[in-house]
Amino acid sequence: MGNTVDPDSSIQQEERAPLVTYADVAGRLELLLTHPALNEEQVNAGCHKAIEMGLAAVIVRPCDVDMAARILSDSPVAMATVAGFPHGSSNTATKLYEGRDLIRRGAKELNFVVNYSKMISRQFSHQETELEQIAESCQGAGVTLSVLFESSYFGEDHKVILTKMSKRVGAAFISTNNVADVALLKRIGRDFIKPKLTGANLDQFKAGYADGAERFTSSSAILIAAQWKTELATAAERS
Repeated sequence: MGNTVDPDSSIQQEERAPLVTYADVAGRLELLLTHPALNEEQVNAGCHKAIEMGLAAVIVRPCDVDMAARILSDSPVAMATVAGFPHGSSNTATKLYEGRDLIRRGAKELNFVVNYSKMISRQFSHQETELEQIAESCQGAGVTLSVLFESSYFGEDHKVILTKMSKRVGAAFISTNNVADVALLKRIGRDFIKPKLTGANLDQFKAGYADGAERFTSSSAILIAAQWKTELATAAERS
């Protein structure tokens, strides 16, 4: 568990297919609606706009799950939420109850925040056991599990270990807020777990995509989709 040597470090990153259609970007965007100042009307409007723009998912606060589930239930946009947000510091029983309750309420994707303190303290067995239990709940309900962390709290060895344990438990995604992490997470996760990147603009999306990010989470996802649509239209006019 503590060995951070990557046996696949010599594998070259494959060049990705170019982004050429609207869905290439919009279909990878997740609209982040977790800011504490958002009111219900704004969350409602965001969910409807995500459907209109053809986004991949909307990530809402746990208190908004019931409303978002109703709005998104008949759409291709996945209703996602967070458990253990923002720093994963709840005890395991509390986090597992929260995650399972959100699944019961209709979440299709669960972003599970790792316990920063346990990772920094190198209590990796504790963290992996926690992930195993929530992964079992997600798999039993057909829910997509994403493992979530903030890059600035961890060293590279933590990120390697976290990716490996997330891969072992069968998580679909591992999410970071630092584009510099994406290539590392992609290399360690290989085809078993896909990187997600949190960011703010289209340029960051493109950089993350080039390094292997499969999803891009942003409170500006609607604006990013609109900018990409404009970029495509401009390119079409020039051709």
